[in-house]
Amino acid sequence: MTKTAKRVKALQGTYDRTRLHSAVEAVEAAKRLATAKFDETIELAVRLGVDPRKADQIVRGTVSLPAGTGRAVRVAVFAAGEAAIAAREAGADVVGADDLVNRIQNENFLDFDVAIATPDQMAQVGKLGRLLGPRGLMPNPKTGTVTTDVAKAVSEFKSGRVEYRTDRVGNVHVPIGKASFASEALLDNFRAVIDELSRAKPAAAKGRYFRSVTVASTMGPGVKVDTNRLRVADEELAG
Repeated sequence: MTKTAKRVKALQGTYDRTRLHSAVEAVEAAKRLATAKFDETIELAVRLGVDPRKADQIVRGTVSLPAGTGRAVRVAVFAAGEAAIAAREAGADVVGADDLVNRIQNENFLDFDVAIATPDQMAQVGKLGRLLGPRGLMPNPKTGTVTTDVAKAVSEFKSGRVEYRTDRVGNVHVPIGKASFASEALLDNFRAVIDELSRAKPAAAKGRYFRSVTVASTMGPGVKVDTNRLRVADEELAG
């Protein structure tokens, strides 16, 4: 058994793994259980009552985290002319058109977290589908990464806008900050994600929508959240 496994097992003994917690309790427990030697990411994992095999039940989009993500986001923009200038001025890390497409194809350059493109560049960017698609980096109008207002998109992703999408079994994983964040900040981000997922509920989804919700740090065990207590009052933090 590795040291990591032993550490996680020890942490699991410090709380009731079967109990369903309020959002506040789960966030505070995840912070307490983040004992690695680095500032762990706190992630929200949600199991939704959808069938992602059906196109009308795929849940996908972006959400702005009010407290940010706590990490530097590297943004690449496919644009030319004035749009390219606007992207650079907004803080994009790499900007290009055909030259950026060629760099990714020929040099396997993928040193970025988000890719944004203007509509006129998508014919060229489409050639990168096999490289960008599996990594979740392909620009898409549904996530606001295909847009004429690249400056706004760059600013939003730099300041805490993140993408989400159901995986093949209906799970959504979204980072909601760092273990060093105050509980209030993590809770603000938690609420923002839950509100966004509620808004994005497909009309075709039947039955219970939020099947399970878990909060965990990068190296820590998961803390289960009571799906009936997702809407928590601010007073819980004070209590």
